[in-house]
Order: sequence, then C-alpha cells, then structure tokens
Amino acid sequence: MNIDLSRRSFMKLSGAGVAATTLTAMGFADAEAAVAAQVRDFKLATTTETRNICTYCSVACGIILYSKGDLAAGEKAELIHVEGDADHPTNKGTLCPKGSALKDYVKAETRLTQPRIRRPGADKFEPISWDEALDKIARAVKDDRDANLIEKNADGVTVNRLTTTGFLAASATTNETAWATWKVVRSLGMVGFDNQARV
Repeated sequence: MNIDLSRRSFMKLSGAGVAATTLTAMGFADAEAAVAAQVRDFKLATTTETRNICTYCSVACGIILYSKGDLAAGEKAELIHVEGDADHPTNKGTLCPKGSALKDYVKAETRLTQPRIRRPGADKFEPISWDEALDKIARAVKDDRDANLIEKNADGVTVNRLTTTGFLAASATTNETAWATWKVVRSLGMVGFDNQARV
C-alpha cells in the first residue's frame, strides 16, 4: 500500500497524533468523569471574608483574610487563610513573603494582644487595660509638653516646638490616617515624627 503524503500533510497528521496522544495521557479522554470525581466543597465557602491592609511595611498592600467563627454570636474567630487582594490598586493580588506569612504572625504565641507596662523597680512586664495605657500616654505627653514646649525662638518668633517627645506611627496606615496622624502630632508641636508616611 502506497500513501502519498505531502510534507505539509505529514506535519499536520503528526501534530494531530501527538496532540491526541498527549490529551489521552493527561486524562482528558474521560474528562467529564474525572472532573466529577474531583468535585469537593470549596475550603473557603463557609468562612468570613475581610479586606484589610498588610501590617508589615509602608507599601500598604491589600489583603483578604478568611476566618471561621461568628463574632456576632460571641464565638472567637480563627484566621485560616490569607491572600492578596486582586482588586487592590497597590499590589493587585500579589504578596511578598512577609505578607504571605501573615497567618503565622497572627497566630504566633509570642504576639502581644494587650498593652504591657514595666513599673519602676520591676523586672517583668505586666498586662494593663487599654484605658490605663492610653491615660498614661496622654498624661506623659501633657506633662512633657507643659514642661518643655519652646514657644518662641531666639528671635522672638512663635514656633511652639516640642523637641523632648517623639512619635512613631504605624507604617501600614492609609494615606488618610497618616495625614490625620501628621496633623495631630504637628499640632502638639512635636518635631521628631516618623510614620513611613505616604503624605
């Protein structure tokens, strides 16, 4: 038997044969049955989705946190998955290694979840309430400002500078929060201020 094939026909026939063999070897011969066997519930279907900003640096990448547990019903929510927010203009769904490891950071046993203080003469930190911590900070800033505010410089020009207290703000704040923080700190007269700001 003699088959008369042109070079072009031979290449087409060979390509079709390779494609058919490959698809069969990859399991596409009975694709519908294979897909039906693989169907299972989506692991995040019963979780609560929360959008947030990554806490690591001043880039402010968008993240999506998935948690189980109903906070409204008094249950403790458990973070089970973190991923980049594809709709966020900064990172468009990507995360660096630190952002990808946020779940481990949140679940770390050494993570502080409440304010602590080391009282004079003590060798250990002890937990205190947020109200007590904020009251102590406000009192310390007020007392320092009253004692050390420079109202006028050497030329008699009003400057209202506070050089003995500094302020370090969160790096993962939004532009709006960074702007509001800058306004509050500067209105107190503080000169030493850093918040990795996008202001």
